[in-house]
Amino acid sequence: MEWWKSLFRKRALDAQLDSELRFHIEELTEANIAAGLTPEEARRRAVLEFGGREQIKEELRDVHRVSIVEGSLANLKSAFRFIRKSPSFSITVILTLALGIGANSAVFSAIDGILLRPLPFPNGDQLMELRQYNPKTRSPRTRLAPVRLEDWNRMNSTFQAITGYYTEDNSETSGPLPEKVTQAFVTPRFLQVWGISPALGRDFTREEEHFGGPNAILISDRFWRRRFGADPNALGKKLRVNGFSSSIVGVMPASFLFPDRDVDLWSAVPPDAPIAQSREWTWYLAIGRLKPGVTLEQARANLATVQKQLGIAFPKTDADLIVAIEPLLGGSRTAIVSQLLTEVFVLALAGAGLGLVVANAASKVFRTLAADLPRIEEIGLNWRIVLYSLVCSVLATLICGLFPAICGTRRNVSSSLTQSSRTQVTTRNPLQWLLVGVQVALAVTLLAGAGLLLRSFQELGRVSPGFDASHVLTFHISASYAETADWKGLTQRIDRTIDSLGSLPGVETAATDGTLPGVPSHFQIELNFSEGQQDTERKIVAESRFVSPAYFATMRIPILSGELCRESPDSLKSINVMVNRSFANTYLGESTALGRHLQEVPISGLLPPGEIRGIVGDAREEGLHREPGPTVYWCTSASGPDPFYLIRTRTEPMAMAETVRQKIHEIEPARSVFNIAPLTDHLDEAFAENRLRTVLLAFFAATAVSLACVGLYGTLSYSVNVRRREVGLRLALGALQGQIVKQFLFQGLGVSFLGCVAGSVLAAAFARVLSGMLYGVSPTDVTTLLGVVVLVLGVAAVASLAPAIRAASVEPMQVLREE
Repeated sequence: MEWWKSLFRKRALDAQLDSELRFHIEELTEANIAAGLTPEEARRRAVLEFGGREQIKEELRDVHRVSIVEGSLANLKSAFRFIRKSPSFSITVILTLALGIGANSAVFSAIDGILLRPLPFPNGDQLMELRQYNPKTRSPRTRLAPVRLEDWNRMNSTFQAITGYYTEDNSETSGPLPEKVTQAFVTPRFLQVWGISPALGRDFTREEEHFGGPNAILISDRFWRRRFGADPNALGKKLRVNGFSSSIVGVMPASFLFPDRDVDLWSAVPPDAPIAQSREWTWYLAIGRLKPGVTLEQARANLATVQKQLGIAFPKTDADLIVAIEPLLGGSRTAIVSQLLTEVFVLALAGAGLGLVVANAASKVFRTLAADLPRIEEIGLNWRIVLYSLVCSVLATLICGLFPAICGTRRNVSSSLTQSSRTQVTTRNPLQWLLVGVQVALAVTLLAGAGLLLRSFQELGRVSPGFDASHVLTFHISASYAETADWKGLTQRIDRTIDSLGSLPGVETAATDGTLPGVPSHFQIELNFSEGQQDTERKIVAESRFVSPAYFATMRIPILSGELCRESPDSLKSINVMVNRSFANTYLGESTALGRHLQEVPISGLLPPGEIRGIVGDAREEGLHREPGPTVYWCTSASGPDPFYLIRTRTEPMAMAETVRQKIHEIEPARSVFNIAPLTDHLDEAFAENRLRTVLLAFFAATAVSLACVGLYGTLSYSVNVRRREVGLRLALGALQGQIVKQFLFQGLGVSFLGCVAGSVLAAAFARVLSGMLYGVSPTDVTTLLGVVVLVLGVAAVASLAPAIRAASVEPMQVLREE
C-alpha cells in the first residue's frame, strides 16, 4: 500500500535531507584530511565551507515545495479536464451536493438561530423558567402570585435571584394622539436575573420598587429612537400611560428583546402593594438565575421543599401546589447537536457554494412562514454555517473518497488491464445502486408525510366550523388590569363601547369574546349542577368561553332552544350561560337543561354560579381541526380588561378599520386600537405552524426526490459509459435499439421499485409520528401512498430515459475500434 507512505511524507523528507547533508559533509571532511589536516580541523572546515545546516535544508524544502505546487496545479488541470469530458457525471455530483448542503445548512441555520445559539445574556444556561401547578385541577393556574414569588425568592438556597413579569397593551397619551405600547410590569431583581444593565441611565431604585414611591419607567431602544430620535436628554422626561405619569430613568440595550420582543416600556410593581397580597391572584411568569455549580435537579428538590413548607403554612392556597422548573428555551444543546450532526454529517465540498445560496434563500422562506417563532429574526447564514458546510464537505470527501481509492489501489495491474480490455465488456458495482435505492426509499417516506399533511389541509378546508367567519373584524382596545378592581365599572365601560360600535353605519352587530373563535385554545373546567346530577360518578367537564350576549348573532351561531342570555346586573354573584348541543346531549340526556344552575368545582370564588338560559349549535371554538366538545358560554362582556372585540360588517372588514379607530378615539380618547384584522386572517395564522411543517416536509421531500432523480440519472449514465463496449457488441450482433432502451430503463425502474417498497414500509412505520398533526385522513392512507409511488416511479422513468436512449444511440463500429 504505497499510498500510505504519503501520509508521512514530511517526516520522510526531513530524514532524507539529513542523510544527504551528512554525506556531503563527510565527503568534504575526507578531502581535508587527505590535504594534511587533522580530523577535527578537517571536519570544522568542512562544516564552515558547506554552510548553515538548517539554511541548506530550508532551501532544499523550497525546491520540494515548488514541485508540490506544480503537482497540485497539474492535478487541478486534470480535474477540470475530467469535468469537461464527463459533464453529466460532474453536474450530477454538484447538484447532489448543492441540494444536500443547501437543505441541511438552511435547517441548521434555523435550529442554530432559535435553539442552539445561547441566549443573549451572561451565563444564559443559568436562566430557568419557574411555574406552579395544581395537579388536582384541569386548568391549573401556572403563573405565580406576587407574595408566593417573593416567598420562593426569600426561602430558596439554589437561585441567585427570582423575578417575575407580565405584559399589557396600553395607551401612551403624552403625545398628540394615543399610541399603543406594550408595557411589561416587573418585580424587583428583574435586570439582576437577566444580567443586563440599561444602555443609558439606570435601573429602578429601592424607593421606586415600594408602594407609594415615585413612578419610574425604562424604555426600549426602539421606542427611544422612534419617539425621541435617540436623544440622550430623553432621561427625566415624562410618559403618561393609562393616566399615570412616570419619569424615564433608563434606556434598555437594543439587544434586549425579552421577556417579549415587542415590549416598549418596563415598570416596577411594588411587592408590598395592598392589591399584591392575595395568594390566589396569580400574575407573574417567573424567571430565576441558578447559583454557579447548582444543577437543575438540585434546584427542583430545593424549591419543592420550599413549596412544601408554604403548603404547611398556607394550606388553603398552597397545599396542593407543586413546582416546575425548566431551562429557558427548551432541551439541552448536546442532545440537539448530536442529533443534528448525525443527520447531516455526510456532505461534500463540491456543491458547497451553490448549497449555501440555496440555504440563504430557504432561510428567508423560514422567516416569512414562521414570523411568530421566538428569535426568528436571528435565523441567517453566518461564518459558523459556512465553516460547518466546509468542514462537513472535507470530511465527506475523505470518508467517501478513501473507500474507492483504497479499493482501486488494491487491484494489481493485470486485473486493471483485464477490466479495460476489449474482451471485458461489463463491470458492476452494486454499492452505487444500493445508494440510489436508499435515496428513493427516503424520498417516498418524506413524500408520503408531505402528502398526508397536504391531504389534511385539504380536508380541513372542507369542514363547517359552525360559525360564519366572513365579514368579521377583530381588534383590541388598550386597557389595564388595574381596572379589574372595579369590575362593575369595567363591564359598563365595555358595554358602552359595544353599543357604540354596533351603531356605526356598515356594522350589523358587535360583541366581545375572551378568545377568538376557531383559533386553537383550551380552557376546560369541572362543573356540577346545583340541583344535583343524574350520575354522581360522572364528572362534568366542559370548555368555558366568556362572551357578550350579542356574540351568537355576530358569529351566526344558531339558538336551538331557550332564549338568548342577558348581561347579569351583578356578574360577580350570578351569571347567565348558554350551552351547546354537545353539552346538552352529553350531560343532560333527555332532561331539561333550561333553568339549571352550574357551579365551578372546586369553588374558587373567581367564577360565579351560572343559570342555563338556552342551547346553541355546536361550533368548532377550540380550533377548526377539533370536533366540537361540550361547551359552556358565560355571558359577560368583560372577560377581562382587554377582550377581543368582534364586529360583523356589511362590507369588506378592513374597510371599517379607520371608522372603528375614529369612533374609539371619540368615545375613549385615551385608548388606542391595535391588532385590527379580519377573523379569517387569525384563522389562517392559527395553522401557520402546521403549514410550516408541511412546507418543510415538502421541501425535504422535493430535495429527496431531486437527489434520487439526479442519483439515478448519474448512476445509469455511468453504467452506460462503462458498458459501451457491451452495448456496441450487442448492437453489432443484431440487438434492436428498443431492446437496449428497455434494458436500461427497466434497470432504473427496478431499483426505484425496490426503493418504493422499502419507502412504503418506512412511511407506514413512522406514520404515528404524524398522526397528531392530521385531520380527516388516516396516517396509513392508501390513496396518498399509491399516489406517491406512482409519482416517484414516473420521475424515475424520466430520469432513466435519457441515459437509456443515449445507450441505444451508440455506434457499434466506433466503439469496437476504441482502445
